Amino acid sequence: MQRIIDGWHSPSLNKHMDIVSYGHYGFPLLLFPTAAADFLEYERFNLIDSIYPFIDSGKVKVFSINSINQESWLNRDMHPMYRALRQAQYNQYIEDEVIPYIWNSCQGRLGIITCGASLGAFHCANQLFRRPDIFDGMIAMSGGYDIKMYSYGYYDDNVYFNNPVDYIPNIQDDYNLGLLRSKQHIHIVTGQGDYENPDASRRLADILSAKGIPHELDLWGYDVRHDWPTWRQMLPHYLDSRF
Repeated sequence: MQRIIDGWHSPSLNKHMDIVSYGHYGFPLLLFPTAAADFLEYERFNLIDSIYPFIDSGKVKVFSINSINQESWLNRDMHPMYRALRQAQYNQYIEDEVIPYIWNSCQGRLGIITCGASLGAFHCANQLFRRPDIFDGMIAMSGGYDIKMYSYGYYDDNVYFNNPVDYIPNIQDDYNLGLLRSKQHIHIVTGQGDYENPDASRRLADILSAKGIPHELDLWGYDVRHDWPTWRQMLPHYLDSRF
């Protein structure tokens, strides 16, 4: 399996950002780390090993990037205004830097599927619903989709436009709504065991249903907990059965 570590100084974030890719061919899958983790987290916790057959066969080419959650939503020493601003800068980094990198690596403007677990699921959903012109779908595992829990009552445009449960109901323009209604791969999956929050997935699914946006809500069992063994089962299952 081809594995390439790369990186550059990001003008959007004013810091060095790393990226790793796995595979040589296939549709691009962009992974967002959980919580405060880095671009190699999915490798360390053997999720990359769990999807190795799909990478090695050329079905999927995987890209994993750093989070900046410690500099934004998880930084309690920073005013929420600046946490939300840092998220907006992260969006710019993804749109202006990561996406062109992926397209160059894949030698074409291929549709990108976002993916992530836990806080990474929030990021993968937020990127898709903000920019359905760039992303083709998502596999969101064990996520929460209301970022206000990290803004502690503070609210501005940067919070609103990065909070899917707030801005999706207000999408009215035919262009973006039409793009979202054309997606075939909006997968919201969660366990119902320890530390999972299936109601967060149900809430997002209800919002999408109200907007006529097709999606799949998949609730796994009450013995399925918020942990890596769960995600090492979920992602191979979806790559095998849905793509």
